[in-house]
Amino acid sequence: MTKHIIGLTGGIATGKTTVTNYLASTYNLPILDADIYAREAVSLGSPILSAIAQRYGEQILLPDGSLNRQKLGEVIFNRQDERNWIDDLIHPYVRDRILKVIAQSSSQTLVLVVPLLFEAGMTDLVTDIWVVRCSLEQQLQRLIQRNHLNREQAQARINSQLPIEEKVAHADIILDNSSTLEVLLKQVDTALKIMSGN
Repeated sequence: MTKHIIGLTGGIATGKTTVTNYLASTYNLPILDADIYAREAVSLGSPILSAIAQRYGEQILLPDGSLNRQKLGEVIFNRQDERNWIDDLIHPYVRDRILKVIAQSSSQTLVLVVPLLFEAGMTDLVTDIWVVRCSLEQQLQRLIQRNHLNREQAQARINSQLPIEEKVAHADIILDNSSTLEVLLKQVDTALKIMSGN
């Protein structure tokens, strides 16, 4: 029996975490979170962290020697070439970790949470693409509130990702998170039923 690997993606602050937590707590599905592997990639003492420090200097590090994410964010959110350089370092590591976990898992259905599923070219790792979306205004408000950003900063982060409409165009399942939590979770239930053929 082939494994179902759900590629869960969407724009920043559209509700991916809400869907992920629900799939884990209600359906006990294993979650593979690309963000966690990306953090691992730049952990203290890693070769990737050394390469980043070499390129941007010691000011990119916190006093304990770990990566200053905020500083790095300031560098890469406004410079596409620098973001590409970072991605070229981190994405292969993340991909490798995902492949290992999939190979070792006995579960028939896994959830791969990859905010940059399309941008990182990882769609070949999944069997089903689920995209969480909401209106741009909702996305902005959630991001401003969650990350304590101003409107301009929030917009820049949204702009740094592939437009949500492009993601939606390639989705097998679209989860619309512009209404209530209950409405969103019902869509998740339906999506799993469709996927399992029930």
